[in-house]
Amino acid sequence: MASDSVTILGIESSCDDTSAAVIRDGILLSNVIASQSVHEEYGGVVPELASRAHQQNIVPVVDAAIRRAGICKEDLSAIAFTRGPGLLGSLLVGTSFAKGMSLGLRIPIIDVNHLHGHVLSHFVRRKADDRVPEFPFLCLLISGGNSQIILVRAYNDMEILGRTIDDAAGEAFDKCAKTMGLPYPGGPHIDRLAAEGDARAFRFARPHIPGLDYSFSGLKTSFLYTLRDAIRLDADFVEKNKADLAASLQATIIDILLDKLAKAVDLTCVNTVAIGGGVSANSGIRTAVAEFCERRGLTAFIPERAFTTDNAAMVAMAGYFKYLDRDFCAYDEVPYARTSI
Repeated sequence: MASDSVTILGIESSCDDTSAAVIRDGILLSNVIASQSVHEEYGGVVPELASRAHQQNIVPVVDAAIRRAGICKEDLSAIAFTRGPGLLGSLLVGTSFAKGMSLGLRIPIIDVNHLHGHVLSHFVRRKADDRVPEFPFLCLLISGGNSQIILVRAYNDMEILGRTIDDAAGEAFDKCAKTMGLPYPGGPHIDRLAAEGDARAFRFARPHIPGLDYSFSGLKTSFLYTLRDAIRLDADFVEKNKADLAASLQATIIDILLDKLAKAVDLTCVNTVAIGGGVSANSGIRTAVAEFCERRGLTAFIPERAFTTDNAAMVAMAGYFKYLDRDFCAYDEVPYARTSI
């Protein structure tokens, strides 16, 4: 390894995925993710089970990331870790491991905001000539816990222009899927069914929120009432209409997201739009954003699906930027469950 190379180990443990990745000079060398299936039977992530699984997974996951990168741990320049937001028990596992490993190797640690990581996932490159966004750009960050429109002026200069005032888009997908009797997580099942359904079959409530903020609670209520009233007349209504319900729900969420995104583009006059977060894996959203940008002559950045869910590649990338600025973390810093950009 060249003496001036920067090699960052990223560790992500904010929820139920244990992930480790290695980035050298901005190029991804490895990205390993261990998912937890134990939560499926509970219909959601159980924090205590998640933190215990992280304790079991973190050593083999980090070891695999280093081996697949073709390096040894002594080659590392620093260790980046997700400090928050997320589940505190899960974050503590990653934070504690990063601190212990950095002390053993005598290299610095770098704390990363999980939301920053999702935005900066677009800068993860597999090859030196891979395209990355130019600043400034807009990022539509959509996940189970967040729906935000962010103006990204620099890697460390981000402004939230709009955010959800209640539920996030991912939560709307999952909770509506649950009322249909679909397994957890419901989002991917909605995505699959929507491809077979008629998006105009049902109409659901659309919020009228001023500015660039989002709201999805009214949509959830409208969806629930539609099912409740229809099931009274036909007990098999959901089973008969699953695909159309999924397609109509997905189309409504897309319309809500793109309406505010269009307003943000008009307000900021940016030329580039990116999406990020777990819900950006949704096929309908990916297609709709790409078509929206094409119609408006904008450059679109749609992430690889591997970089939409919680992953350490985005953490390592954010850590790489901070390393170049020598923005390191003190050992007495603790994880946080909630924060903003």
